[in-house]
Amino acid sequence: MRIVKLHKFLLENKKEYVLSKQVLRSGTAIGALVREAQNAESKADFIHKLGVAQKENDETLYWLELLFETEYLGEKKFISMQKDLIELLKMIRSAIIASKNKVNQAVKKNS
Repeated sequence: MRIVKLHKFLLENKKEYVLSKQVLRSGTAIGALVREAQNAESKADFIHKLGVAQKENDETLYWLELLFETEYLGEKKFISMQKDLIELLKMIRSAIIASKNKVNQAVKKNS
């Protein structure tokens, strides 16, 4: 939601069209990929989809940094959104690691 609101703010108040579109695309992809992962066909598919979500999250951080460095985004808003994205990244990484560990344990059990 914050990414969509940021996009709207950048368009309406800053008249910024290129970077705002990039941050909207990558930022909204994170949630879509997590939703897809919830309906994964296998554990491997789940891990893959979360891996792509992790990459989109990191890309969104990049676009936020660029918006901040080019002064389209104020420091307070940047820090707040950066903090949220880093926390989300940690959760995604944790889910990937836990899932990989479960797969490895299952493989060892069946060997």
